[in-house]
Amino acid sequence: MQKIRVRFAPSPTGPLHIGGVRTALFNYLFAKKHKGDFLLRIEDTDQTRYVEGAEEYIMKSLEWCGIKIDEGIKEGGKYGPYKQSERKEIYKKHIQILLDNGTAYYAFDTPEELNEMRERLEKSGSSVRQYNSQTRGEMKNSFTLTKEEVNKKIKAGDSYVVRFNIPENENLLVKDIIRGDVQVNTSQLDDKVLFKSDGLPTYHLANIVDDYLMDISHVIRGEEWLPSLPLHVLLYRSFGWENEMPQFAHLPLILKPNGKGKLSKRDGDKLGFPVFPLEWKDPKTNEISAGYRENGYLPDAFVNLIAFLGWNPGNEEEIFTMTELIEKFELEKVQKGGAKFSPEKAKWYNQQYLKNTKSENLTKILCPQLKEKCAETDNLYLEKVIGFMKERMVLLTDFWKMSSFFFETPTEYNSKIVKKQWKEDTPEIMFKIHDILSGIREDKFSSEHTEQIIKKFITENELSFGKVLNPLRLILTGTGGGPHIFDIISTIGKEETLKRIKNGILNIKK
Repeated sequence: MQKIRVRFAPSPTGPLHIGGVRTALFNYLFAKKHKGDFLLRIEDTDQTRYVEGAEEYIMKSLEWCGIKIDEGIKEGGKYGPYKQSERKEIYKKHIQILLDNGTAYYAFDTPEELNEMRERLEKSGSSVRQYNSQTRGEMKNSFTLTKEEVNKKIKAGDSYVVRFNIPENENLLVKDIIRGDVQVNTSQLDDKVLFKSDGLPTYHLANIVDDYLMDISHVIRGEEWLPSLPLHVLLYRSFGWENEMPQFAHLPLILKPNGKGKLSKRDGDKLGFPVFPLEWKDPKTNEISAGYRENGYLPDAFVNLIAFLGWNPGNEEEIFTMTELIEKFELEKVQKGGAKFSPEKAKWYNQQYLKNTKSENLTKILCPQLKEKCAETDNLYLEKVIGFMKERMVLLTDFWKMSSFFFETPTEYNSKIVKKQWKEDTPEIMFKIHDILSGIREDKFSSEHTEQIIKKFITENELSFGKVLNPLRLILTGTGGGPHIFDIISTIGKEETLKRIKNGILNIKK
């Protein structure tokens, strides 16, 4: 039985879109479920679209997501090189095989001549406006030129491409794991360019040759490649590799939140959510695009989120670790239709993960960020604060906004809460609270003990809890928010609590 081997083969033309990450993830889940290999291959044959830094960005993105590469540029492997620009001689050898067996041919048409052909066909009302068996006889190629003329042009250095010789009027049946049988008549296909004038192959040739030579068992890729499937099947046949052809699975598109059209960076910019895993700085324009990591998402939450874009295990469960996803994943359960992206659902996933992540693990993540704001942060203190706040957070970036009062004495107070809660007799009540708290021993300054004493004072003086605790919370936090008020008091300590009460009495004005 053939070992399961899959590849993720992005082009380094910019940052990795969320759809690309999902393709990588589904390949990885499938491979690991079947004890197989996951390869990263960089398809950089289109040098005109190459973007500096994109290759490194792709690898960092996969690493952040916890997608481990078995073979690749950095990891190595016996099937390398894993970068297509380093495999030129391999492609030259294989294009020659197709030229020799007649399934590929030279074409010398200039861009102007190709445009003229299309315009001529359009004017004549022809339904065919592509380079194929019906039109190639009018163009400059191996069918209309003698062998001597072709060789003469090549020796003279004339620009040429190599095109695939699509068979005429053949009904082709191809199978897709997700979509079932796909039937196409070859008359609908054009003679695609396989080898360009710059001496590099197109995606169509390179990916077929590489998949075959790298023993790829399954090609799992985006829906946008489905129209190319018949050509790729014909290429396998032309090389005589039909029996070693991988199985194909084409993943559904990730749609805009309204379900109309493919999700793009523009949608994210417009609606205020990232479409890239990590922040990306364009090397040419210096424009910065948001990333899920920098926006405060945990990698496990991000992976769980994208796993459910087009797949589900067939039950109501939604929270899965990577190990559980590997165990449950099946290509047959991937849907055919587009998967609508929901920014709200993305936040929901992150919130669930924040709630269920150990405080000590969140401390490791948040500590570097907090050191910039508060250099003397103690890790145990931070862990305690995180324990109070993590159920209230949606994003990691919420932490400082929601809990800065644990680290800094408030200097400003929420004016709306002041207006609502700060009454004429509030300063007098706060002085009494100050005196009561100052009389509690340091070693007894626990949440439970301070709560018992303050609540006893409120009851004995026939005051409402809101009348006392709401302004006290305002004094302690500046915002009027936060966890249980007596947890705040015990955490910031006696000295800081008394200091804040005094500051509040002096500085809060109705």
